[in-house]
Amino acid sequence: MDSTDVAVIGAGSIGIAVAHYLARKGVARVVLVDAGDPMAMTSAQSGENYRNWWPHPVMRQFTDDSITLMEEIARESGNRLHMTRRGYALVTRREDPQDLYAELRRGYGEGAASRIRFHDRASGIGYQPPLSADWEAAPDGVDVLTDQALIRRTFPSWAHDVRTVLHIRRAGDISGQGMGAWMLEGIREAGGRLLRATLAGIEGGAPFTLRFTDGTALRADRIVNAAGPFFGEVAEMLGEEVPLVNVFQQKIAFEDRERAIPRDMPFTIDLDGQALDWTEEEREILLSDPASAPLAGPLPGAIHCRPEGGDGGTWLKLGWAYNRAPGDPRAAEPPVDPHFPDVVLRGASRLNPSLKAYVGRLPRGARHYGGWYPMTPENWPLIGPARTPGVFMAGALSGFGTMAAAATGSLCAAWMQGAPRPAYAPLFTLGRYDDPALLAELRGDETKGVL
Repeated sequence: MDSTDVAVIGAGSIGIAVAHYLARKGVARVVLVDAGDPMAMTSAQSGENYRNWWPHPVMRQFTDDSITLMEEIARESGNRLHMTRRGYALVTRREDPQDLYAELRRGYGEGAASRIRFHDRASGIGYQPPLSADWEAAPDGVDVLTDQALIRRTFPSWAHDVRTVLHIRRAGDISGQGMGAWMLEGIREAGGRLLRATLAGIEGGAPFTLRFTDGTALRADRIVNAAGPFFGEVAEMLGEEVPLVNVFQQKIAFEDRERAIPRDMPFTIDLDGQALDWTEEEREILLSDPASAPLAGPLPGAIHCRPEGGDGGTWLKLGWAYNRAPGDPRAAEPPVDPHFPDVVLRGASRLNPSLKAYVGRLPRGARHYGGWYPMTPENWPLIGPARTPGVFMAGALSGFGTMAAAATGSLCAAWMQGAPRPAYAPLFTLGRYDDPALLAELRGDETKGVL
C-alpha cells in the first residue's frame, strides 16, 4: 500500500496552500488528493480579489496576515500571482452612514484613527486616486469620500446619486491560478505529489487508510480536510459533524465592447439594496414561479463589478451573492439560475448606467458560471485540529478562499508542526463553539463580510 506523512484532501487553493507551507516547514512527504485537476472546481470560479477590510477585527487581522504572505510570494515569484492594488470601493447613496464608519473603526481596531481618512469639501486634499495598479505604491488604510465633486471626478462612470465611498486601499486583484501553479511547483520540488483519485472512505486512525473508488488505498499518518464544498462529507467519513452549509453563488463575465467601465476602476461594490425595475409582464412571469418570485421583491446590496484582465484587457466581471439557500454540491448539475445574467446586469446598471446597454444583449462568448460557498453560521473559517487526533481542518472559507489561502495554509501548517501561531488561531478551531458569548456576538452580527 502506498503511504505518506500527510494526505491533504482537496487540491483547490486552500489544500495547495497547506501543502506549500508544510513543504516550507520541511514536511516533504505530502500527497494532495483530488478527483480532478488542481484548482478546477470552486477555485476556478473565484472572484480573485483580496481585501483587508472586515467588520470584525479578528477576520481583518487574518486577511491582513494573508495579504502580507501574498506580498512575500509576489516578491519571491516575480509577481506570478499578478497582484494589483486599486482597492475596493464600497459605495452607498447615504450621506452620513455612521453604521459603516463604526464598522470601519471596529474592524481596524486600535489603529483605526490613523488608518481612516475623511475627504469632504473642507478636507478633500490629499486623496490619492487609484490611477496605478502597482501594489507597492498604493496607500494603506481607508479613504472615506463624501465630496461629491471629488467622487464624480474620480469615478465618472458612476451614477450621480452616490453620496459616500469607502475606498479600502489594501485591496485589489490577484491570479489565484497563478499563485496556485507557483505553489505546486515548489511542492513538487520538495518531494510532494498529486494523487488523482476519488475518495470512498477513511479507516483507522493515525495512521489512516484512505480508500478510493478504484480499489486503491493510501496510508497517511495525518490528514488535512481541505475539501472545499465537500468538507462536510469528508468530516462525516471521519465520524465528525461540522456546522457548515454550502450556498451556490453566481457571476457573469463578458467583453465590454461598449467600454462601459473605465479600466482603472477599482473592484466596486454597491452596498445598497434595491428592487429591480421590471415591467409588469416580467414581474408576473417571475411571481408565477416560487423559485424566481423573490427576484420581484427587494434584494440585498453588495453587487460587485470590476474590469477583468488588467489595464489592457477588455472584459468585465459582475457578481451578486443574494442567494441564501443551502444546496448540495454533490448534485449532478450546479443550480445555475437562467435569470441571473439579467438580474445582475439590471442591478449593476443602477450604479453604472452604461451597463444598461447589455441588458438582454450580452455579447457572444459571455460566461455565466458559479461556485459553492462553504460557510459556518458566523462565516468564520475552520482551521486547525479536528476532534479526531491526527486530523486537521482547512475549510469553510465562503467566497474569501483565494484571498485567505496563504494565511490558511500557513496557520494549518503551524498547528500541525506545533509552531507559534497568532493570537486568533484558537478562534478558528471547533473550540469557538464552546464559547457561548463569542457565538452570541458573531451570530447576532448582521455584517458577516459576505460580498
